[in-house]
Amino acid sequence: MRLSELTAPILIKTVIGSDDVEITNITADSRRVQPGSLFIALRGYTVDGHDFVQGAVQAGAAAVVVEQAIEGLSAPQVVVRDTRAATAVLASVFYRHPSQAMKVIGITGTNGKTTTTFLIDRILSDAGKQTGVIGTIMAKIGTEEIPMENTTPDVADLQELFHRMREAGTEYGITEVSSHALDLKRAAGTDYHLAIFTNLTQDHLDFHGSMEAYRNAKAKLFARLGNTYQDGVHNNKVAILNADDAASEHFRDATTAQVITYGIDAEADVRAVDVQVEASGVSFKVESVYGQESFALQLTGKFNVYNALAAMTAGLVEGIPFSSIKKSLESIPGVNGRFETVQAGQDFTVIVDYSHTPDSLENVMKTVREFAKNKVYCVVGCGGDRDRTKRPLMARIAVEYADLAILTSDNPRTEDPEQIVDDMEAGVQDAKDRYVRITDRREAIRYAVAKAEAGDVIMIAGKGHETYQIIGKTKHHFDDREVAAQAIRGEA
Repeated sequence: MRLSELTAPILIKTVIGSDDVEITNITADSRRVQPGSLFIALRGYTVDGHDFVQGAVQAGAAAVVVEQAIEGLSAPQVVVRDTRAATAVLASVFYRHPSQAMKVIGITGTNGKTTTTFLIDRILSDAGKQTGVIGTIMAKIGTEEIPMENTTPDVADLQELFHRMREAGTEYGITEVSSHALDLKRAAGTDYHLAIFTNLTQDHLDFHGSMEAYRNAKAKLFARLGNTYQDGVHNNKVAILNADDAASEHFRDATTAQVITYGIDAEADVRAVDVQVEASGVSFKVESVYGQESFALQLTGKFNVYNALAAMTAGLVEGIPFSSIKKSLESIPGVNGRFETVQAGQDFTVIVDYSHTPDSLENVMKTVREFAKNKVYCVVGCGGDRDRTKRPLMARIAVEYADLAILTSDNPRTEDPEQIVDDMEAGVQDAKDRYVRITDRREAIRYAVAKAEAGDVIMIAGKGHETYQIIGKTKHHFDDREVAAQAIRGEA
């Protein structure tokens, strides 16, 4: 595509040099520049893409998009007011508006996005629909799996994934949508069909500054469902909201789309009753505007009832029969890193979970307490360079629900791990007999395994599916599941 055609929709711009050049791909990552690339300089929180413009041109970039002209540059420059906003337009034009060729389902909320995405994918796939997934664990197009760095990729990468989905004949693109993505315009240009809200609890306050700002960021997904209506019940955009979460009223006000609710405690269009939580799974009945059905899931915990309700509501809205949804949900044994058990021949239970917020940790610990017969141990840490205010809260929850909490590292990043544990410990100073601090995460897991006896439960919280630990700016291989299994087997 010619640069002139690509940039034509941008209202205010200045072109320095010729715009009669061919663009073969677009990227905001200078390391991915190749001959013919359009390099877009984004201003980040730690780096400024403008510092990499010269290197991008040397690597073969055919042109660059910047917010300020770069002197002495040999390649054409398109100067715009906001490169993030421009990227959304450019990516949508370059990939020919791929999200409009499928039904995109966006799931936002503090907790439950990954599991809900996985459940919806299974429901739609089992019903014969061609699906694609974009989320925290990975992206999936058909049977191809693609590793992911962010819950929601940068806008150019996101549109490229939708383009690849379209080329593969995808009918439904199922995506996690983070608050960062909504604020940073990563999701701009995506035409959402369904928007699903899971819950809103404390997280990412280091980025948003307040719960109100965090909530308002998520509201953008529901506002972006548009302002028009179509013929046919399955063609219209729908907001699917958790009736048990107060933030849903804010999202209801933010959208002009039709709204359907799910829940347990409050009145809802799709409601679970008679919820029974066991170690082996959770059972419940659903009363809904679509009829009634009973479920017995292999997943456990009240939080997974909410995830299942969100997923089944999406399926029902899309015309999938209750009987098909029941069969799909009941067949799922678990989700990677979400309340995942580790089996290595031990006579106690080890569970690994991605719970890294106060609410998610409390949810999983409540579930453990519902079935635990003996002692409960909780290995928990908090990430560095992230919201510090949740650290004492996480420690307090671990101490409240566990017989012994082991305070440790998560991904310390550029912070001092000892300082992070100090911040956690500040929340449990009055309970010194209920916790120990072991900053080395491997040693903390080993300690819990050594303490456990028959019938005990160990909850290893925070990292879930992650197979790395970030220390400084370096990723080191680290998998809670591997480390726990090695400790159980007595391996070094």
